[in-house]
Order: sequence, then C-alpha cells, then structure tokens
Amino acid sequence: MTTFLILHGFQNHRPEGHWQHWLAGRLGKRGHEVRYPQLPEPDAPVLGDWLAALRGELRPPAGGGEFVVVAHSLAVLLWLQAAARTPDELTADRALLVAPPSPAVTASIPEIAGFGTDPGLDLGAVRLKIPTRLVYGEGDPYCPEGAAVHYGDPLSLDRDLVASGGHLDMAAGYGAWPSVLEWCEDPSARLRGR
Repeated sequence: MTTFLILHGFQNHRPEGHWQHWLAGRLGKRGHEVRYPQLPEPDAPVLGDWLAALRGELRPPAGGGEFVVVAHSLAVLLWLQAAARTPDELTADRALLVAPPSPAVTASIPEIAGFGTDPGLDLGAVRLKIPTRLVYGEGDPYCPEGAAVHYGDPLSLDRDLVASGGHLDMAAGYGAWPSVLEWCEDPSARLRGR
C-alpha cells in the first residue's frame, strides 16, 4: 500500500470537481491511504501555518510502504519552501509538483506574496533529495513564462508539459485526470492532458 499526501493551492477548498478530489477518491478505492488535508485559511494563507500543517502530515505511513506527495499550485511553493528550510523533514519517497505560479505572479497577489518572499525563495538553497517530477500546462495564466523557466531548469527536474493545459485546474477542465492516477501508481508514466 502507498500513502499519498495531496496538497492543494490558494483558495482551494477541495471542491469535488477538482482533479485532486477525484484523485483522492480513486486512490482510496484502490486501497491506498490518502491524506488530503484542508490547509489553514486557504483564502488568506500564511506560510508559517502551512509549513506547520505540512510537518504534521509528514508522519511515516502506519503500515510502511511508499509515501508520495502530490502538490498543486501554491502548495508547490510550500513544498519548495520546506525543502529550502528543513530538507531532512521531507520524508516522502517521491513528489509530483503541478503548475506552480511564477515568482512575479506570486508577488503580485498580496494574499500569497509571502510564499515567494518570506524569506525569498532561493532555489539555490532547495535540496530535493527525492525523485521529483514537474508537470505544467501550456498557457498557464499563473505562470505565463512556463514553469520550466522558473523551476524545472533551476532545479533540474524531470518534467512534463501538457499542451493547452492552462493551470491544470477546474477552469482548464481538470476534473477527472487519468494520467495523474497512472503516475501515482507507476512513476515512470508520463503525464499528459485529460
């Protein structure tokens, strides 16, 4: 059995129509342990509070087995902030980072600006000690330059670009997303559009 920790982004109240909600349900039905917490104050997140919530979810799986993190949007910055601060606490076996916002977009939204500047997210200080895949959508309004520029290249991440994927969220049509389920059960699977 694998344990999955699914981390949502800004203003996400874990709606049923979101691919993360769909994924949590599918993984649970397949017998996996799923942790899909509502992070504190999703409409006005505080980095310190989200880091504390993340630490609380990083306990080892009760029955052993693989521990996998799937982070979307602002939760990617949460994961990278944790990796820059306390890399040894990130006890997962692998991670999927989905559609992170660009530094400029993050800085332009007062409610989340601290995730990029509190302190400044120095990607040179980030030490990802586990296999990590970046997946991002072409035409993402929250990362118009493309996530490879800001995260994939600087962190030398394995990556998948989803054609016309946008922010890989409900607005882009991402409810059911079979490709992400495939990756969860087979890390060699490449992510593609719905």
